[in-house]
Amino acid sequence: MERIHIYHTNDIHSHLENWPRIEQFLKQQRKQHQDQDEVFLFDIGDFIDRWHPLTEATMGKASIELLNECQYTAVTIGNNEGINLPHDGLEQLYAASKFDVLAANLFQKNNQHPDWVKPYQIYRTKSGIRLGVIGLTANFTHLYELLGWNLTEPLNELKKWITAVKEQSDMVILLSHLGLRDDERIAAEFPEIDVILGAHTHHFLENGKLVDNTLLAAAGKFGYYVGHVTIVLDSKNSIQDKQAILYDTKELPAALNEAQIAEAFLDKGKKLLNERVTTLTKPFLSDPFKETEFSLFLCKALREWCHTECAMLNAGLLLGPLSGDVTEFDLLNICPHPINPCVVEVTGQELTEILRESMDKSLHQKQITGLGFRGNELGLFVYDGIRFDSGEIFINGEKLEPQKIYTLALPDMFTFGHFFKGVLPHKNKKYFLPEFLRDILKWKLKTQS
Repeated sequence: MERIHIYHTNDIHSHLENWPRIEQFLKQQRKQHQDQDEVFLFDIGDFIDRWHPLTEATMGKASIELLNECQYTAVTIGNNEGINLPHDGLEQLYAASKFDVLAANLFQKNNQHPDWVKPYQIYRTKSGIRLGVIGLTANFTHLYELLGWNLTEPLNELKKWITAVKEQSDMVILLSHLGLRDDERIAAEFPEIDVILGAHTHHFLENGKLVDNTLLAAAGKFGYYVGHVTIVLDSKNSIQDKQAILYDTKELPAALNEAQIAEAFLDKGKKLLNERVTTLTKPFLSDPFKETEFSLFLCKALREWCHTECAMLNAGLLLGPLSGDVTEFDLLNICPHPINPCVVEVTGQELTEILRESMDKSLHQKQITGLGFRGNELGLFVYDGIRFDSGEIFINGEKLEPQKIYTLALPDMFTFGHFFKGVLPHKNKKYFLPEFLRDILKWKLKTQS
């Protein structure tokens, strides 16, 4: 019998406060197993998140150093690596990596894989057992195209490679930044795959999940858990047993000076982002449930950047005030969201419906996780180029016409169908990438200064 240990992380999202303990644990486990058993270590994407100052300041490269130090075997990319970095940022992200980057459905515009990407890799244990490992990332095709990449449909790409990988392997492992529903579908349709290590939907499977004969494993989000899959093979290299467990990070042994290490990550990022953007002569105050000069300023900046007739955004995007000397770190601190500007064309009648939905007070109080939002409550909506008077709507001083076409700028999170159920999910959208809302705020502040 031979035993193989696979440790896996996913969706860390730059929550480096948990990293010292995770790193210590992974190094200890590798040392414990290495004399008798084989150890492989995989990350399944979204390790980085640009809310963290060190991630923002280094465009994620500091995270690659952390993965190198833990001797990761391979990673796949998540959407935070793929579409929250500009093209050059992703192109350079893994320049110093000592591990493989597996992403079978990511291509350059010439339909060739980037030099730093492999669709799959075959790993061998000391006894010669072969692990075929494939990587796939979430299918945000249009957004990747806007950043200069080609992304293919993941299951089609899997069909292309699975036979060749199976022929070269004693077991097949998929690194899937696709989400639980797709993982379950893949397990049912591709019995050749022995283990799927999952991510993206932040699901955690305490003891894994068997779909037919495929074992699914996933470790939640933010480094709250570390996953461990154990595979036992007989002398003919046939799998006899496979088990998945999760380790709760808060129950792992504390690392020496772990709080100070995590704080040092933050401090280093703050120092790197200490460049002054502007100096304010009066403070900008924020309140998620009041229309403030600050929220109106950002909304106006959004409309001007996108060259639209009107704009709307939620005041909860601003997490704090600005005053005096404003630095790059200050902008990140009060607007940490990886949210891009977006433009839609709507009729006056459709715009009326959108504005009516935006005034729902229950929507303002809604607590949001995901979709790039890094705050708490959504907050009320503020508008630019839109005025309400005696029950009527005016666009740039002219009464709204129901059949006229208007251009509306708004944060991209509102176009995905989670908030505005009627019009927006079905409209054509123009997304502006790689600019985040804080980039628009910075641009407006600099032009004002």
